[in-house]
Amino acid sequence: MTADFVVHDAVVVTVDERNRVYESGTVVVRDGDIATVRESRAGDAEIDADHVLDGAGRLVLPGLVNAHAHLEGTALTGAFSEMGPVELFAQMTPLIADMASEHDDLLRAGYELAALTHLQGGVTTVNTMDVRPALGADVLGEAGLRAVMGPMLSDLFWDRPVDAQFEQARSFVEQFHGSYDGRISAAICPHDDWSCTRDLWERVADLAAEYPEVPVHTHLLELGESDEMARANGSDDSLALLDAVGLLDDRLVGAHFRVADERDIERMSGADAGVAHCPSIFGYYNLDPETPWTPVADLREAGVAVGLGLDDHYWHDSVDLFEEARSARLLANLDAGAQQYDSMALVRMLTAESADAVGIESVGRLVPGARGDLIVLDVEQAKFTPLTNVPAQIANSARRSDVETVVVDGEVVVEDGVVQTMDAKAVRERATAAVEQFTAATEWDLGLGTPEPPAPRDVLADAPKRGPAKLLGRIGAQKLRDVFR
Repeated sequence: MTADFVVHDAVVVTVDERNRVYESGTVVVRDGDIATVRESRAGDAEIDADHVLDGAGRLVLPGLVNAHAHLEGTALTGAFSEMGPVELFAQMTPLIADMASEHDDLLRAGYELAALTHLQGGVTTVNTMDVRPALGADVLGEAGLRAVMGPMLSDLFWDRPVDAQFEQARSFVEQFHGSYDGRISAAICPHDDWSCTRDLWERVADLAAEYPEVPVHTHLLELGESDEMARANGSDDSLALLDAVGLLDDRLVGAHFRVADERDIERMSGADAGVAHCPSIFGYYNLDPETPWTPVADLREAGVAVGLGLDDHYWHDSVDLFEEARSARLLANLDAGAQQYDSMALVRMLTAESADAVGIESVGRLVPGARGDLIVLDVEQAKFTPLTNVPAQIANSARRSDVETVVVDGEVVVEDGVVQTMDAKAVRERATAAVEQFTAATEWDLGLGTPEPPAPRDVLADAPKRGPAKLLGRIGAQKLRDVFR
């Protein structure tokens, strides 16, 4: 039987349970699945396959998994780079609200750019929460990516009618869950634990009960206000609220988890829930140096799957998930002292643990029976010479530019560094035109120099009013109750 893809005589990093690395290994993908992973043998170059790749000077890894992202704003890379956290939030909130009904070309161009850059950088799976994911599901599916997607839900972040939000979420699940041969999956995405009321969480739980195979993806314990809002919602803290409504389970993916304590870690471990860690976004926009850093080492020691995510990559201008592993190491060491992770832990957080965190355990490792998602890096370079301590060289030195070949479900989607499923030039042209259209229709000035966002008075005029006012009122009232209790 003809195989889909074979790579032989390569360094193969399996990321299996034993973290085995083959100095000269062969991987065979057949019918979309990994069929064989072993030491190379004479004759492997003659295996009957649609694609046979000589792996000399090459390193094979599972496809990278971006565990938490927002993709539709990708075309606005550079627009927010010079802003502080407060200005960023002020500019971003009305823009996201506008995305609910406007800027179709900009959002679609963002998805196209995201698909292109993800594949070029070796990311084969992404877990994304957006405003209108229906604009991007076909884009990502046709590009050959694997994606978990869903529209954001909140009754305090913006002024959108809640019934309409839930109808959008249900429609997305019905239309796209399991599409593109199962590569596109739906998620239910309450935006966060600081801009949702208890009523909304209860509706999320009801929707999740309708679709028991669909994960729940949210921002969790990102801010100190997370637990304050939970108390305003009648619970002791954020995880207690999720537990009370029936959402603290193995379907939960919590992004950031920065202000977690030991009890929070224990409860996430007991629920078999996952965490997505996004170090670069908080390294770039640090709201408060006193805010705790995500306790990744403690989470992993407790058995919680922790993945790495690029989050709003267009805010910190990086589409390189390999760099996220290096940032995770450096920022954790700066926060808590050296050697917070060994290198293989970071490799696992790029692949297998990210996959486990988002609930797709069939990817992220090169083992028989897993889906045929893998990437091939060129290591015949000075920076990889001599090739020793391969996990450290991946975590510290590998970059997206080293990716030569990307395979998803046994299909070669990137060959010799060129994406085969998209016209890169046309994608870039559409993105440029969409940004020009956006700036012509708004007060944004995006050129080669420092961006000029709309004036604060114009931003305030367009910003959501009712939802944020309720949010601030609830948080303020809870702060007073906490003081006087």
